[in-house]
Order: sequence, then C-alpha cells, then structure tokens
Amino acid sequence: MVDRRRLALLPIERWPTREEATASRWFSPLEVGRLRLRERTWIPAMVPWRASPDGEVTDAVIAWYRRFAEGRPGAIVVEATGIRDVPSGPLLRVGHDRFLPGLERLVRAVREASNGQTRLFLQIIDFLSIKRRPDPAVFFRRFLKIDDTLRSSLPAELAHLPEPELREAFVVASPDDHARWLPARELESLRMGQRERVTDVHLPHVRELPRVLPGLFAAAADRARRAGFDGVELHYAHAYTMASFLSRKNDRADGYGGDREGRVRLPLEVHAAVRAAVGLQFTVGARFLGHEQIEGGSDLDDARFYALCFARAGFDFLSISKGGKFEDAKQPPIGEAAYPYTGPSGHECMPTTKIGPPGPFGRNVPLAVAIRADLRAAGFDTPVVTAGGIASPWQAEAILERGEADVVACARQALADPDFFRKIREGRGEEVRRCLFTNYCEGLDQKHREVTCQLWDRDHASPSPDGLRSADGKRRLVAPPWP
Repeated sequence: MVDRRRLALLPIERWPTREEATASRWFSPLEVGRLRLRERTWIPAMVPWRASPDGEVTDAVIAWYRRFAEGRPGAIVVEATGIRDVPSGPLLRVGHDRFLPGLERLVRAVREASNGQTRLFLQIIDFLSIKRRPDPAVFFRRFLKIDDTLRSSLPAELAHLPEPELREAFVVASPDDHARWLPARELESLRMGQRERVTDVHLPHVRELPRVLPGLFAAAADRARRAGFDGVELHYAHAYTMASFLSRKNDRADGYGGDREGRVRLPLEVHAAVRAAVGLQFTVGARFLGHEQIEGGSDLDDARFYALCFARAGFDFLSISKGGKFEDAKQPPIGEAAYPYTGPSGHECMPTTKIGPPGPFGRNVPLAVAIRADLRAAGFDTPVVTAGGIASPWQAEAILERGEADVVACARQALADPDFFRKIREGRGEEVRRCLFTNYCEGLDQKHREVTCQLWDRDHASPSPDGLRSADGKRRLVAPPWP
C-alpha cells in the first residue's frame, strides 16, 4: 500500500554520489568566529524531555546526543538549557556548578561518537513564569484579584457584594459574562493560565531583569565553556524572555523597550557580559526571530536591524527562526499550560505538509536571505544559519549556492534519521529514512513526553543497545543503529 504522506514530500529524483557530496558546499568547512566547522551541516536545538526532574543530564540525554553525533554533523546545538537555578521540570539546567559533571559527560559522549568531528554548542535560555490553565471554580474562589478596578466593571447588583459572595457569583456566571466583566489579563489567566510578561514592571523581579540577566547568562556561558562545549547559542527566539525584549510588544519605559534601540539594548548587554566572561576564543552566537508572525509583533525589518546590531557587537553566528509565540497559542485543556507552537505563529516555526503555499520546504529561508544580504552589504561576514523544512541535500546545496545562508540546519529530518548527513556524505542517500513532516514529534513535545519519531519509535525488532524506553514502555527512545 502506498503511504500517501510520502506523496507530499519534496521530490528527490536521485541522491548525490559520494564524490558529489564531497565536492558540495554543504560538506565544506566554515569559520564561525575563531572556530572551524568541518562542514555546514547543523542540528539545531530540540528539547527531548529526557533530563531529570532536577535538570540533570541523564543516560537518556547522553543517548539522544550520542546518536545524533554518530551521523557526524558539523555542529549540534544542545537543547534550551535554563540559566537559573530554579525548578523547571525535565529540562536541562546550567544555573549552578553542580550541573557541570553531567554536562562534561555529555560533551565527552559527543566527542567520542563523532570521533571529534562535531562541534557542540549549548543553547542557553531564560523564561518567565507560566501557570497551567485553572479550573474556573478554583480560579474564581482562590486566584481572582478582587479590587476596585474589577468592581467598577461589574453590574450594580454585583459591584457591592461582599467578596465571598462575589466570588461565588463568578463561579455560576456564564463565559460571556466573564468576558464582559473581567479585565483582559484576568480573562487571559482564566482561559489560558497566568503568564508573566517582560512588561510587568510592577513585579520587582521583572523590573530587575535588565540588571540580573547579563550576569546569569554570563555565568551559564562560562559553565558551558568549563564543561568543554565549543560555544553557546543565546536563545533570543520564540516565546521566551529575550525574544520578548526584542518584540514590538515590549513597551517598557525604562530604556529597555519602546523603540528598536531600546528593545535591543538588553540582548546586546547580555552578549557583552557573556563575551567578557568567556573570552574571544569561545564561540557566542544567537538564535532569534526573522518575524514573530503575530499581530503587533516584530517583523523582518526589525530583524534586519537587530542582525546588524548583533554583527556590529561581534556575535559569531546568527541563526534565524520564525514565530512560536504564546499570543496566538491554542487554549490548553484545564490543568495544562499553553504551548507556543499550537497557533499560526507556531505552525510557521515548524511547518508541516498541511500548511498553505508555498509549503513547508525551506519556508523560512527568505528571512535568512534578507538578513544575510544586509550583513554583507554592511561589510559583515557573520555566518547566517537557516532552518525549517530542510529535506533534501539538493535543496540545502541550492540555498548555499545562491548565497542565501552560510549553514543549512535540519532538525526534524535529523530526528527521523540521525545518520542523514553521514548517508549523504557516503553516497548512500537511498537509505535515508525521510521525515514525513507531520509533526508527530512536536505533538509529543506539547505533552512534555519524551520526543521520538514515528518512523522508528515502535521498531522493537532492531537492536537497541541502550534498552531505553519511554515512560509507558511502548516507544524506544533512540533510533536504530546504522549500518
């Protein structure tokens, strides 16, 4: 039976020979800062949900990155790793020296599996608080803020009720009444779960972010250096703290918001602090958005401005993404948190074969094209990394040949087949396990379950030297070995 999902994939009439691959730009070296990549293949950061509840490296984390390293890409960016020493679930952390032994072990595993040929970067991130969507009755009885502002918006028969009675009135009211009576942020907290913003300067810890974050990022980057990583990628993208400072929605009035110069100020100060901590020999780049893809958000013109600022400041590489915002995320079920890749901006970030024209393959490349052109026109040779729907070596080669980017990255295709680059390099492309671009993996990520690929996670007949299984025991956690 024909798998109709494969009919939607980017056609590949033939695969490169070993000689063609060897002579290609994709497999040619590149200087990134003071670091030399053996080739321009790159696996961007993906969160696999394999860390311990305390943010430590586990055997499953080691196995995940070791398997990618066996394909010997030019670089691997390790998942978003928290810079604070605070609980954040099964996400890697680098906010304290106690995380160093695990990170050192991870570096050693990648060096060994790639025979020292793959460079390793740690993506470091800060994020603000987001709460799960509450049960409405619990929200109204425990969390709704009852003050004069709220009472002024209520019908006369409710406005002067004692607080306990007013809370019960909200419990029995209709969703339409809630929409009429509640302030916008309270309504959002009811429908989506409470979410902090960088503009919540009435909160002391948010107001102090510009003072606190440079030191936290610098300390995290220095730990990455001490653990043996080749560099760090500053996470300035998607729904998180640094991207929120860059967003047009950032209207802080303290010099860290408002116009473009204000919005880019903290990202530049973070980079300066990091560079001062790690020195010039350690690679420091950033991943940021070419377009937020939300109403009132930043667009490509903003990204072009930021890119020039970053290049002028000495960033070693710029990795371009798109979307992935909370503002247009779907409403989560009660008891779950909003996920920033469920709305239109998230679909642009990780496009599937069901997305509209021009389709998913290379959909985000035009952002890199415009940014790179501006950099070169201004005399900067900062490498630009593009990603998003990269599915073919010919596609990657054409991007490089046209000068649209300097590095072409694959996330989902590398997850489907961690040996993708190695198979192309050896002229064995017909053996590639091709990603279907249906985002089965992203669906697991939404549920905070161990991320795997539908093309191999139920293959229990193939060897599994590590023996790792998902929490329910149904899925293998590491792709089958090759050859």
